[in-house]
Amino acid sequence: MSDDPGKGLGPNRRRVLMGAGAWAVIAALADNAFLLSRALAQEPQPPADESFAADHVRKLAEEMAAREFVKPHLDVPEPFNALTAEQYRDIRFRPEASVWRGENLGYELQLLPMGWLYDTPVEIWLVEGGRARNLRADSASFAIGPSIEKAPDAAPFAFSGFRVSGTINTAETLSEFVSFQGASYFKAVGRNGVYGLSARGLAINTARPGGEEFPVFRAFWIEKPEAAADGIVIHALLDSESTTGAYRFVIRPGGATRIEVDCTLFPRRSLTYVGIAPLTSMYFYGPAQRRIDRDYRPAVHNSEGLAVINGRGERLWRPLSNPKMLQTSAFVDKDLRGFGFAQRNRSLAGYEDLEARFDRRPTAWVEPSGSWGSGYVELIEIPITEEIHDNIVAYWKPSKPLEPGKKYRYAYSMTWGEAVPAVWSGAWVVKTQVGAGSAPDTTLFVVDFAGPSAREARDLPVADLTATAGSTSNLSIQRHPDLQGFRVKFELNPAGTELVELRLALKLGGQLISESWLYRWTRS
Repeated sequence: MSDDPGKGLGPNRRRVLMGAGAWAVIAALADNAFLLSRALAQEPQPPADESFAADHVRKLAEEMAAREFVKPHLDVPEPFNALTAEQYRDIRFRPEASVWRGENLGYELQLLPMGWLYDTPVEIWLVEGGRARNLRADSASFAIGPSIEKAPDAAPFAFSGFRVSGTINTAETLSEFVSFQGASYFKAVGRNGVYGLSARGLAINTARPGGEEFPVFRAFWIEKPEAAADGIVIHALLDSESTTGAYRFVIRPGGATRIEVDCTLFPRRSLTYVGIAPLTSMYFYGPAQRRIDRDYRPAVHNSEGLAVINGRGERLWRPLSNPKMLQTSAFVDKDLRGFGFAQRNRSLAGYEDLEARFDRRPTAWVEPSGSWGSGYVELIEIPITEEIHDNIVAYWKPSKPLEPGKKYRYAYSMTWGEAVPAVWSGAWVVKTQVGAGSAPDTTLFVVDFAGPSAREARDLPVADLTATAGSTSNLSIQRHPDLQGFRVKFELNPAGTELVELRLALKLGGQLISESWLYRWTRS
């Protein structure tokens, strides 16, 4: 099972999210500085060269926002206009063509071809010494395999994205640590990690009537790093029917890879349902919600829970689910401190999948820089019947719409590693397990806590449990010797209701010593 673009099942995961509408695509501007028409022309053209300044992308985004979004048209010969998955995999980037190969910078850039699911052409520029050079996709950079006969030298005609390799795992070898491909999707890993969840530049109208709008990164400017630099700088121009945006990414690979994001949005129309710093993941089943039978693996997911630190400093943990029907949850807040999807179980035995290695998939944590004001973290959970689909989305939704004629700046950091990076002396949820209760129509919950406050507690804390409907019973708490923590058990009787919101936390001496566990029970 691979998450590499075009080499497995990874791209199909987006179909659940994208089924409501087509991908947003690149806008064509006839009179701007872009060389899109030349870059995509049928006859070979020399690489383009233009000046580049720090505000270059912001100015372009602002100018474009005054124009209507226009879908470009690119005629390519068969079979490039309708590549199969097999044919797409047969278009291979030549390793010797890697950007900065042999320059001993500690970084290399590999380019990804347009085609198959990735049918939007993307401009890629290299920046050095205040100049930007436009790259060209042709046979000099790509080898075409036997499934595509008589491919012209200009094939594959355009790029769909790129990936960056660096000395993240060892000083002697370069390993991939970040990839940008498809709409505004990107993903990263820390040291010895495996690709899992993804991020996006922006979410618009997710799970809303009328279908989701998918903005696209239509162009990238990648700055050449200094030798042995601790990071790489990437600029991106976002475009869609409703907005444009200028993005700057500073990516520092390491044990946990850190991405600093700075974006300025220029709405073309009022954005009521807009998601800032969106994350996309997959939850099929696990101990907290096992709706799938007849699979030997105890858990299948890229992420097992949503973690939030709200503006009051309270930590929330919401186990994810694969519901029978689409459902949304809103965590209302002001001055959010952070949110993310976490993969807490780091044991291979927790998944028993030697190919997918869910135990090595990253946690992604978003931390705002400065105040984001009022709004809420929205969690969207979509039912799936196959693990190849992404079905979980979370983002920050501002309380007020983003209006046209104005600009909106958001800055935040993203950390891709094994755990939420915010250090804490309290206790967190290690595991949630759900099973049959002692009476018909009851459900047993088992929630394990561990952490410094649990390890150091001399007395048993109080398990503070509430339910919005039904009734709970047989609440107990005991020490968990293997975790040096605590196990809480209780049963829920929904009393005929279809949905119950549960909340559980540990208190000692009247003070909260754990994160708050939140769970949405629905009738299966």
